[in-house]
Amino acid sequence: MNINARPAAAQRAEFRAAGTDLSERRRSGVSRGPLVDLMRPSGIPDIAWDASGAARISAFTSIAAMATDRQLGAAYPGLAAAAAGLATPQIRHVATLGGNLAQRSRCWYYRDPHIDCLKKGGAVCPAREGNHLYGVAFDLGPCVAPHPSTLAAALMAYDATVTTNLRPRLSIAQLLGDGTNGGADHELRAGEIIESIELGIPVANERSLYRRAISRSYAEWPLVEVVVRAVIADGTFKLVRIVSGAIAPVPLRLLAAESAAQGSAVNAATIAKAVAQSTTGARPLAMTTYKLDLLKGLVQDLLEGVSA
Repeated sequence: MNINARPAAAQRAEFRAAGTDLSERRRSGVSRGPLVDLMRPSGIPDIAWDASGAARISAFTSIAAMATDRQLGAAYPGLAAAAAGLATPQIRHVATLGGNLAQRSRCWYYRDPHIDCLKKGGAVCPAREGNHLYGVAFDLGPCVAPHPSTLAAALMAYDATVTTNLRPRLSIAQLLGDGTNGGADHELRAGEIIESIELGIPVANERSLYRRAISRSYAEWPLVEVVVRAVIADGTFKLVRIVSGAIAPVPLRLLAAESAAQGSAVNAATIAKAVAQSTTGARPLAMTTYKLDLLKGLVQDLLEGVSA
């Protein structure tokens, strides 16, 4: 493997807000370039509500504030549950929404300052032929590291949009890309900063759950995570959204599983069909086939949970 020897002068300046991820990368030597500190704008609330009841969340809002805000939890329960489920209480109180969306890969090859990889300007992904135990189960591009943002998956489930200092109302897919760009974790341009996230009008009678499968009981990155939103009326799934993280280079809406449940009766047969369709399009690596069983198990648990 090549040593990552890209000179600091060639590295783009990185923005620092809370710095929960950046600080670790600086200590390890993965990040060695210049920094630009971001300051929270004065007079801008963490969460603002318009007349329709839709929320606008500042990128500087802490994960803890999102997890504990009662109005946000009532309007967008899946988002609040995802915020409450990630990291540790200490990290949630410091880490920001913008930082969670723009964080860098957790791949151990990327995090090793002595190993080159696509995300550090290299020519190959060493994880593809190496140890990819925590890699993708939906192989969409040259990099096999899953995207690390839990909140990106939850926001995708709510069709949220992102406003930056350069562009308004990007979808989560536009912000993060389609997974085919192995050299980047997001599609932010040079000098572009996430400013806020806009959510739609809350859906009445929504039932939402978030759950992750992890390899230890506390403070662990997910092997697979799923957000499910549903509206049930007259014994029928009137609305179904299923989004999974940690299975692909970007969060994925499980469209085939949604289609299997949408408009169908709320019963074991419908849930079984949705679960069977949840792995549609999967292309696991040699060491990641186990993620498909975890994915199906989570989809079943959550669909049963919102149906109860």
